[in-house]
Amino acid sequence: MVSGNETPRRSLLKLIADLPGFIVDLVKSEIEQLKAEIVGKLKLAGIGIGAFAVAGVFAFFALGVLIAAAVLGIATALPAWLAALIVGVALLLIAGILALVGVQMLKKGTPPTPTDTIESVKKDVDALKGTGKRD
Repeated sequence: MVSGNETPRRSLLKLIADLPGFIVDLVKSEIEQLKAEIVGKLKLAGIGIGAFAVAGVFAFFALGVLIAAAVLGIATALPAWLAALIVGVALLLIAGILALVGVQMLKKGTPPTPTDTIESVKKDVDALKGTGKRD
């Protein structure tokens, strides 16, 4: 007999029968938690990207001011047109060097297929099939 304080005891078969439902509920709650966490992190990432974009705009204008200051500084010793020419050539040299470095990095990064991961997955599949070599 069950008193008012005790919960009725369920049989082992009833508990086993309820297990799939519990697992489904657990998976659903984990998925909801995952969604909430991802949305929260994406919001923070969006704010961070926006802050970087605004910082980039300010840095762009600051660079323009610094270039103008370089031209004006050199213009105290040389004619203004020559000072502007010197700064312009220096900027073109820097841009050219950066472009060459960028091309080299681009060549190393193409094609953008994850070849190491593909090989690893192939080895895993072969191992599961029992046809692969053991490392």
